[in-house]
Amino acid sequence: MARTAPIILFTAFEPSGDAHAAPVIRELRRLNPELRIVAWGGRRMEAAGAEMMGRTADDGTMGIPALDKILAIRKVAGEIDRWAAINQVLVHVPVDSPAANFPMCKRMKKRGARVVHLVAPQMWAWGGWRIHKLRRLTDHVICLLPFEEAWFRARGVDATFVGHPVLNDAHEISANSNEWKEPAQGTPKVLLLPGSRSIEVDRNGALLLEIFAAIRRDFPQATAVVAAASPVVAQRFGQIAGTLPVGTTLMTNVIDQAAQWCDFAVAVSGTVTLDLTRARKPVIGLYRAGALACVGARIMLKAPYRLLPNILAGRELVPEFVPYSGSSEPIIAAALKMAGDAQWRAEISSGLDAVASTFAGHDPGLESAKVILRVAGLSAAKHST
Repeated sequence: MARTAPIILFTAFEPSGDAHAAPVIRELRRLNPELRIVAWGGRRMEAAGAEMMGRTADDGTMGIPALDKILAIRKVAGEIDRWAAINQVLVHVPVDSPAANFPMCKRMKKRGARVVHLVAPQMWAWGGWRIHKLRRLTDHVICLLPFEEAWFRARGVDATFVGHPVLNDAHEISANSNEWKEPAQGTPKVLLLPGSRSIEVDRNGALLLEIFAAIRRDFPQATAVVAAASPVVAQRFGQIAGTLPVGTTLMTNVIDQAAQWCDFAVAVSGTVTLDLTRARKPVIGLYRAGALACVGARIMLKAPYRLLPNILAGRELVPEFVPYSGSSEPIIAAALKMAGDAQWRAEISSGLDAVASTFAGHDPGLESAKVILRVAGLSAAKHST
């Protein structure tokens, strides 16, 4: 009777989770070709070689109203549980999205699977009480930020820091990107990053345009690239802008090229601030929110900073307005200072270099795969080439 291949199950519910999982899947297949890697996720996971059972992490898959999203996740959880009832999962790898993945972990644990969280829940920032649930529902947490391993281990959760895909993967400027167009000539060169979701563009697009208009008034030769994360974001930003301001170029999927090109960026907060850290480019982070949401954030969020470069630096290295409900004047003042103060930009770049150096020497895909194999009770050394 043929031996059944060990099953590693990945579940991801956001495009970012799809991106995090793909290099890990690729390394698992290289280290142990006998594994059966099954996934509910997105296109990148499929391209890496996963056997796809459902699409849950493609752009827009989960961009639905809250109640519908809850119902959709429950439906997927039922599908996965029914599948796992007749397919013995050795290790379940929930990728980020703890609210969606915790119910999956509970079901997989009951079926005897081990659980390895890929991307640590940010309990150090808010909801520290959830550590008790995590302790019950995980065997190991894979951490992307340097301080997280010690934080989780101190609270009784096995954890390993593996580096961050944005800062540790080889990011070469893509030669086959047809989206990059030569921007208008002029300085300072400003990169505008409107967010990865339509709701972020709706809340912040007009503010980004207002900031660049103020820069142009003081620096008439200023030029800007609006780097949209997807065609949907580009379309929405174009609708908000109407006619793009003079000196502005709108492009899609050009973050590497744009980060190299710019003098500084104004970004809706998110992982994209690490793209700027990798390029050692100053950034102003913002996120427009209502006054009530800002009050709630001050109560709920325990970390002193919101932007990842500042969290990692342990100080306000770059200006942050996250979340923010006030006048645009303080943000504009910061942008004008950054546009005109090359020395300040150089100091920020030096600080970002120090932040990026804390990730040196890591290979997130390979190291994550080795953690999963170890938890599975399989030896990576026997399968590595």
